[in-house]
Amino acid sequence: MDPLIDLHEQPTADEIYMIAGWRHWADAGSVSSELPQYLIDQTGARQIGRLRSDGFYLFQIPGTHHFLRPEITLVDGYRQELRYPRNEVFYTGDDQRGLVLFLGDEPHMNAERYAEAFFELVKTLGVRRVVGLGGVYGAVPFERERNISCAYSLPAMKDELARYAVRFSNYQGGVSLGSYLTDQAEKAGVEYFSMYAFVPMYDLSQLSQRLQTVSVEEDYKAWLDVMRRLNAMLSLGIDLTDLEHKSDQLIAEMNIKLDELESKTPKHRIRDHIEKMTEDFVELPFNPLDDLWSKELGDIFKDLDV
Repeated sequence: MDPLIDLHEQPTADEIYMIAGWRHWADAGSVSSELPQYLIDQTGARQIGRLRSDGFYLFQIPGTHHFLRPEITLVDGYRQELRYPRNEVFYTGDDQRGLVLFLGDEPHMNAERYAEAFFELVKTLGVRRVVGLGGVYGAVPFERERNISCAYSLPAMKDELARYAVRFSNYQGGVSLGSYLTDQAEKAGVEYFSMYAFVPMYDLSQLSQRLQTVSVEEDYKAWLDVMRRLNAMLSLGIDLTDLEHKSDQLIAEMNIKLDELESKTPKHRIRDHIEKMTEDFVELPFNPLDDLWSKELGDIFKDLDV
């Protein structure tokens, strides 16, 4: 086993899947950094190991000051906590189906070695498929279903993924960790795909220097729309009731915030401006019952021997 892998439990479920997130730059709405932690808390997943951090993190680069450094909490001069980069592995499940939750820090260097250790971990755990999470900001309606962009490691995965209301990315530019791992996953022969949710962000500064950008820091609606797809695809059976409530509350709070802005600066017609910014939005709703009904009808016709 790779010396960077530190496991103290080996899952034995018949089918094991992984949801992976990182504290990294493609993390709009905290989809990548906080949704995995939410799932850990909700499912009661236990930590079963980690990837060692050796050789992946810089202490500092001139000009970055504290940006890359570990963070410390002192109380009356005594260290209460020192937070290092972490790459932790959690697990929940039963004999039939298991879920690995991976939550890590994006490596600063030696990305190829990091990917090698990550996919060795995947194989050691017997994971069938890995889902990498991410978020990107965009001028999208806050009250509508989030669009999900998708990239995948193996060509054979495309037809199945298309059934889950995703948009296949045509992005060109700087690579995110998730996109890099998609490339490395193909070399490792691993089924890996990333889901990037589009998270609302509105630049209001063009209306007035007094106005700033409005964005959703924890986009529970994006979390919900991602998990609805993963619940259906991987048969996870995770209760999403709490996320549904959080999503509804988020939308209500956004309406209140915009109403307050409108009342303070009525001449700027902020809601009209946002409507214009989002007028090209095309919603791609996910309806899991479509697949269910197709399967049920197929079974009926099969039983009728038509």
